[in-house]
Amino acid sequence: MADAPKANAVVGQSGGPTGVINASLVGIIEEAKKHPQIENIYGAVHAVAGMAKNEFVDLGKLSAETLEAVAASPSSAIGTSRDKPDKEYCARIMEVFKKRNIRYFFYIGGNDSANTAYILNMVADEVNFDIRSFHIPKTVDNDLLVTDHCPGFGTAAKFEACALMGDDLDNRALPGVKIDVIMGRHAGFLTASSVLGKQRDDDGPHLVYVPERPVSMDKFIGDIEGVLKKIGRCVVAVSEGICDSDGETWAKKLAEQAEVDAHGNIQLSGTGALADFLAGEVKSKLKVKRVRADTFGYLQRSFAGLQSAVDVQEARWCGRQAVQYAMEHDNGSVAMKRTGDGDNYKVELFRTELKNVAEKTKSMPDEYINAEGNGITEAFVKYAMPLTGGLPKTVYLANYPKI
Repeated sequence: MADAPKANAVVGQSGGPTGVINASLVGIIEEAKKHPQIENIYGAVHAVAGMAKNEFVDLGKLSAETLEAVAASPSSAIGTSRDKPDKEYCARIMEVFKKRNIRYFFYIGGNDSANTAYILNMVADEVNFDIRSFHIPKTVDNDLLVTDHCPGFGTAAKFEACALMGDDLDNRALPGVKIDVIMGRHAGFLTASSVLGKQRDDDGPHLVYVPERPVSMDKFIGDIEGVLKKIGRCVVAVSEGICDSDGETWAKKLAEQAEVDAHGNIQLSGTGALADFLAGEVKSKLKVKRVRADTFGYLQRSFAGLQSAVDVQEARWCGRQAVQYAMEHDNGSVAMKRTGDGDNYKVELFRTELKNVAEKTKSMPDEYINAEGNGITEAFVKYAMPLTGGLPKTVYLANYPKI
């Protein structure tokens, strides 16, 4: 591999925002400043869209105080985009890179972002303008291949756990059926995280449904009826991407005109239709007086003040490591390998090829879902709990011994 060129670098934040994507951004900035090969560090305003339009901000001028504030802020500090560049789009970006002498490209995002980095790297090779293209993992869905988990997931998992802890206490105080619809188009990691805050034997969520296990309406209603008979109330966590027994998502069946994003995905999180439908079915078929439903929607991605300390640390580390890899390699994606668990939780970072991550997703392993397809196992709790950085404890007095 040739020596690292003396040139400028650009950073982009792509796809859905998270609670710690800015920590990765700061990690890249602070590490880039340590390497004389990188003369300037630019931030692409709204990701590839800004690159194509030659719209950048100078990240190298930010003070240490500002960087710390950015790292603690949710969402995407320089804006994001869901554009899916083809070769022609990337060719326009390459012209801007040439004019600005940008030879280092850091892209924080999911599998589509890894694919963009992969395509851009190939286009650069074709026109003999070598760039070093690196992907930094990010997604609340936790569905990237190779890496043990994704920065962004731990903070979102903490949000789900805390939200369901509060929702369960609310349901205890005023019993009935409560249904929470949680993000997760194809992978159930985020919905599964709703169980992490359970502290008492009868804590909710009592039922959890993820995309990996189809469920018929008859089973859904029957499961809720069983919990009601047992404890007199029921809290349910449902993934936005759950499928009927025929394999088609319930949300798609309900959408008269399904909104599709730039990647061809059906819009699932911007509507409360699924929650309203499920609540209506429960109320009509079980004759339950108190039935409530919420769609958590975009609150899950950028909730201020609820970062997981572990997630922040790892996100920032991944950003720094990407710059270090760029000094020695042409391209790659940063990935994490777990080397310890429980109280001894640890990870190490390694580089994988962009093609190993690009446009691919993973699902929840079978051992994380119970045999009935309506709950989450202890194996998942062991996997996910360290990523939250710890959860609050709660007390409920009405189940104490009566006098």
